[in-house]
Amino acid sequence: MRGERSFLVTFFAIGCLLPLGSVFAQELSSTNYRVADPVVFPGGYSTSDSFKLTSVISQLVTGTSSTGSTFNINSGFLFFPAVTTPTLSATAGNAQVSLSWTSATGVLGWTVSSYIVGQSTTSGGPYTYTDVGNTTSSTRTGLTNGSTYYFVIRPADAFGYGIATSSQTSSTPVAPPSPPPPSPSPSPSGGGGGGGGGGGGGGAVSGAASAVFSGRAYPRSAVTLLKDANVAASTIAGSDSEFAFLLNNITAGTYIFSVYGEDSQGRRSSLQTFPVSLSAGATTNISGIFIAPTIAVDKSEVKKGDNIAIFGQTSVASEVVINVNSETELFVKTLSDKDGIYLYNLDTVDLEYGQHFARSKSSSANAISAFSKSVGFAVGTKNVAAVAEAKESVIRGSVNGDNKVNLIDFSIVAYWWNRILTPTAKATIDDKLWPDGKITLRDFSIMAYYWTG
Repeated sequence: MRGERSFLVTFFAIGCLLPLGSVFAQELSSTNYRVADPVVFPGGYSTSDSFKLTSVISQLVTGTSSTGSTFNINSGFLFFPAVTTPTLSATAGNAQVSLSWTSATGVLGWTVSSYIVGQSTTSGGPYTYTDVGNTTSSTRTGLTNGSTYYFVIRPADAFGYGIATSSQTSSTPVAPPSPPPPSPSPSPSGGGGGGGGGGGGGGAVSGAASAVFSGRAYPRSAVTLLKDANVAASTIAGSDSEFAFLLNNITAGTYIFSVYGEDSQGRRSSLQTFPVSLSAGATTNISGIFIAPTIAVDKSEVKKGDNIAIFGQTSVASEVVINVNSETELFVKTLSDKDGIYLYNLDTVDLEYGQHFARSKSSSANAISAFSKSVGFAVGTKNVAAVAEAKESVIRGSVNGDNKVNLIDFSIVAYWWNRILTPTAKATIDDKLWPDGKITLRDFSIMAYYWTG
């Protein structure tokens, strides 16, 4: 009895303190009892026209980084606002470094309103931060040639709070090369002075540019880099999921680079695309690439109340969040193993009948990937096994059968836009894309996904 009274008194005292400030769950103990891992449930919520929320209320309600009543209820467990981390590139110049980065995407309440550049002369910081506004590029000037600088990018919310941090990249400003000495003047007896123009034949020749791309994929997986939709390089990621490309002798200019991974079962990731400006004689570092996971399901239809396996591959030992897009969004969380494989057996008892879509994203070492492509399944009255995606002898989207997807295929498909397909066109074109008997934007999207150049 004394132990019970002691527990009640202690519990009542704790309850009285709850409204006075933040309370964190921890192990409670005394000489008579021990409460391990207590669960603190949320109480009631209030609204106001003048409040803001910069953190999370409980495990079910997430607030947005804005004012007012923009709150959402999300089912599932442990769902917190998040934002994808930008891919950052740095190009050295004369006493300056030009930075550019991909846009960050917020989910579950976060809205990216601006970006903060962190700069340091020491790897890992501390950094000096500057808010550069809602832009995806910035030139850092007043730097010392020959000194290495380190940069990170932090997306910020509407109140200027940093809500994610990119991977660090570095760059070393360099002075331009000294001009060559002038040619000796011709002797007065040279006559025919018109020959002096020969020195300008062709003018200054731009030097070659270089680029280094680095990031995370899947352990021991193939990674492909595209430059303006053409394959520029391919490599195999290490057992730690890290990969890197070095491109040399590139003509200076702006290019659209894309990268994708292929998992151990031949499933391709979605493309991650970013524009990069390359300067003559300089090496541009593009870091923080995080290829989205692959995803698949074991059933195309699952009997309501049974489990459906959602699985795929991502970087090694990562946290994977799976989003099931149904009438009420559902989020579940799992971990990938040493091979980057993840698996979650989803109980469908709470899912409504009908079509559903699942997608996944991964986080590792403070970096967060974009969402994967979506995979569909139906909740019904029976279980139907999904058909595994097999590698095709001719890849999907190659309508002319050359195992490539490029402008030739786009031209062939474009011809049938808003035209009635002949039986031959249905068999040779539509069946290799989205077989619905017509050419639509969906067919072009499929070709863009399988694009090889």
